[in-house]
Amino acid sequence: MVFTTFGDMGNFNGVFAGKSRGFKMRSSDQQMESIHHQVLSSSSSSSSSHHEGIKTVEADNHCNFSRNSDLCIFTVTWNMNGQVCYEDLVGMIRSNRKFDLLVVGLQEVPRDDVAPLLQTALAETHVLFTKATMQSLQLYLFGPKKSEFFIKELKVDKYSVGGFGGLIRRTKGAVAIRINYKGIRMVYISCHLSAHARNVEERNSQCRHISHSLFSKNVNPYARPAQITVWLGDLNYRIQGITTHPARNLIQKDLQSLLTSKDQLLREAKKGEIFDGYCEGSLTFKPTYKYNIGSSKYDTSYKVRVPSWTDRILFKIEDPDKINASLHCYDSIDDIYSSDHKPVKAHLCLVVN
Repeated sequence: MVFTTFGDMGNFNGVFAGKSRGFKMRSSDQQMESIHHQVLSSSSSSSSSHHEGIKTVEADNHCNFSRNSDLCIFTVTWNMNGQVCYEDLVGMIRSNRKFDLLVVGLQEVPRDDVAPLLQTALAETHVLFTKATMQSLQLYLFGPKKSEFFIKELKVDKYSVGGFGGLIRRTKGAVAIRINYKGIRMVYISCHLSAHARNVEERNSQCRHISHSLFSKNVNPYARPAQITVWLGDLNYRIQGITTHPARNLIQKDLQSLLTSKDQLLREAKKGEIFDGYCEGSLTFKPTYKYNIGSSKYDTSYKVRVPSWTDRILFKIEDPDKINASLHCYDSIDDIYSSDHKPVKAHLCLVVN
């Protein structure tokens, strides 16, 4: 059974940090803004206010599935570059099914319907709860068989910020799913933001508009905020301030962690522009873009792009005193070759206090 309901949602942890930019608010917008939990920081909006930025979380790479956790979530994001390969989809979700929920965010999906392929790969253990799609931007949520009675709420939404249609089908924007499962209120947002290193502020603005717009129709003012919000996708933030060959030399020596100081996403979050207070695993894996298709070699075209961590998974807990989150994996999947991006995976477990 697949549930699909649009709009009429509650709140979620937005990406804003001190300032409201990019739009003027009508009275309805003001009401929406007041109830979107942590969309705007409660601290001063002055440039001198303190910002947490994105907090780095170490993954312990060990999970006692369902023994010490109330809910285990496996999340994966992948820009498919318009290609579909069943073997790669299977490899992306792996044969080890030690998780409750599986969240799959895909960008630049070809016209082929990948839902049946995912369902076939997961047929023994999981069923499709719902999906949120907007052309080439797609988000799937799977859960254990015969567990639908744990679902108390399930809604989807989408928001476009432009992009190309037609044969290219590189839609930009976000699709989202909100679910109350086992009494835990969660929001998952899969996005594809504007490309190119120079478009930092454009990406920042898109994050703000996505955060403000998703689930903003027929708002229930008494709705309780999401307890955990997960953003995933091709955010397209680049490594800036170093040329491609020095960057590649560091990666070749397995010293890519030295490049994090030049990561646009971490820089913008530290300035308080976006994702303030969100968490992310350590960027110990190699940058996931741009590869030559069919290989593990970085771009050898005339552009010789600087390798970058364009593909990310971030999460935010509304109240850490009520829900404890532990990260057991944050890594790229390097043995997939059909795209110029490598998928990124995260294994997150929750304990309700």
